[in-house]
Amino acid sequence: MRMINKDKDSKKAVALSYKEGLYAPQVVAKGRGVVAEAIIDQARDAAVFVHESPELVNLLMQVDLDQHIPPELYRAVAELLAWIYWLENRVPPGWQNERVP
Repeated sequence: MRMINKDKDSKKAVALSYKEGLYAPQVVAKGRGVVAEAIIDQARDAAVFVHESPELVNLLMQVDLDQHIPPELYRAVAELLAWIYWLENRVPPGWQNERVP
């Protein structure tokens, strides 16, 4: 999942990764300007969902690369991930059903 923030100064992007068995998603890429554009382009090329949320991006930009998101952001990110799974008619890893009815 990639998240972007377009403001007057510079576009920002943060990429998150969540793997089964980890306790929280990790920040795997982040940047401003041309780096943000590259992150967004790679996400779109790979058919990865891109979500625009200026507030969440600003908070995630404070997380160091390869670090898990802080507990304060668990709910916001979990709700976003649940919404993405719903949009894609999927269920999270470890759930019993393979598809949402």
